[in-house]
Formats: sequence, structure tokens, C-alpha cells
Amino acid sequence: MIRQPAVAGQFYRGTKEGLIEEVSLYVQDLPREKVIGAVSPHAGLMYSGPVAGLVYSKIEFPDTFVILGPNHTGLGSAISLMAEGGWEIPTGVFEIDHALAHRIYKNAKGLVNMDERAHLFEHSIEVQLPFIAYYRKEVKIVPISMMQASVQECRMLGLSIAQAIRDSDYPVIIIASSDMSHYLPADRAREFDFMAIDRILELDPEGLYNTVVANRISMCGYLPVTAMLFASIELGAQKAELLKYSNSGDINGDYDQVVGYAGIIIK
Repeated sequence: MIRQPAVAGQFYRGTKEGLIEEVSLYVQDLPREKVIGAVSPHAGLMYSGPVAGLVYSKIEFPDTFVILGPNHTGLGSAISLMAEGGWEIPTGVFEIDHALAHRIYKNAKGLVNMDERAHLFEHSIEVQLPFIAYYRKEVKIVPISMMQASVQECRMLGLSIAQAIRDSDYPVIIIASSDMSHYLPADRAREFDFMAIDRILELDPEGLYNTVVANRISMCGYLPVTAMLFASIELGAQKAELLKYSNSGDINGDYDQVVGYAGIIIK
């Protein structure tokens, strides 16, 4: 199956030429770093593009990205892996790394379902792809959608991904797709967001999970970020760096109800 774009023309421009031009507004010519994982936002590019563009401008590209995203649609299983086929956007088609996907599925021992339904209309993974395609169209992906999980299940998923990556003989990076607080005044959103960001920077996945739940922080991708952190620590992560934090008010001028965006790399 080739998964067709669900939000082309909405979250990003719907033509090849238009999308290349749009992404070029947000990427920079920067020294690149080897990373294990990253956090990147997934709003419409006009809002989250400056943050996501910085993330993809800073990292050395691998052969495969494992991309974890939250499930906003409610379709499919609690944790849904698409293991075969490809994903299309206006600037190219990404082949799924089926060998790595099947290793993750096997390692997870029933936690993960091979379920395409969760991915059909979900934007959180798709919105990462224009940035990847801008630099390297031949990169493969493993898309994993998370709707619900305990912290123990996030740990198990992270360790399953880490083991699958260790068993690969090529570089792999784990991307956790997440926006931060939703529809709060900018100062309040920043307060909540940095409660979560501080846990990420401390490489504290359990602390992140518990902080988001206890404070009811509307960070939609805390499950993907928690799993990414568990995987990254298992793969030897020593440091996290906040590249940029912003909110939607920086674009539209409305600071009464903002969505927050954070770009973070794990090294």
C-alpha cells in the first residue's frame, strides 16, 4: 500500500514546486550533528516550520527515520506500526523500512499492532516528511502511531526500538513528533511547556510522562517523546539540547490562545 497524503494543501503546500519553496523558508545551512533522537513539532508549516526546519537542518541524516507520532484521529490500535509499503507526499514517496519495522514488531512481543488504519488520516508523522524529502528522498521510514500507553509500555516500546536499531548495520534516528501546550495564554503555555521540556533535557522519560499527566499538560505527543527517550537512553544518549521554543502567537500575533512548539535533539 502507498499511503496517500492526508493533509497536503492544508498543513503544507500541495504541489511539488510549492512545497519545496515552502520548506526552503524554514531550513538553514548549519553544521550538522550526529544524534540519536529528536523532538519535532507537527502543526501547519507556517506555524511550526521554523522549529521543525531547525531540527532537520542540524542533524546528520540517517538511512532510516523511525517516526513516532500521536494518534489524533482515534482510528486503529493503541500502538500502530505500518510495516510495509510507502508514504507519498508531493515531493516524493518514502519507502517503509520493512526489515527494521518487523524487528521492532517482533521485539515488542504483542505490544505493537501492524495496523494501517491509524495512519490513513493522521498528520503528525506526515508533516515531518516534507523536511526529510527536502534533503534526502531516498531515506526510509518506520511510522509508529501512539494513541494510549502506560509509562511501562512506553519503556517496552523504546527498548524494542533500541534493540532493533542495534541489530541494524546502518544509521537510524528516532523522531518523536509533538506539539506542546494547546490553546493557553502564552505565558501559561510556556510555564507548562518548560515543565515538560526540562524533563526531556534531563533525559527523564518517566519524569516527563508523570509531569504531563499530573499537571494535565496538553502536550499531544508525550507518549512518542517518552518512548523515544527510553530508546535513546538505551542507545547511549548523554545529552539533550533545546534548539528552539516558540508558539503560534509568534506568527499570528494572538498570544491569548497559543500552541507551543519545541525542537530538541538527543545526543
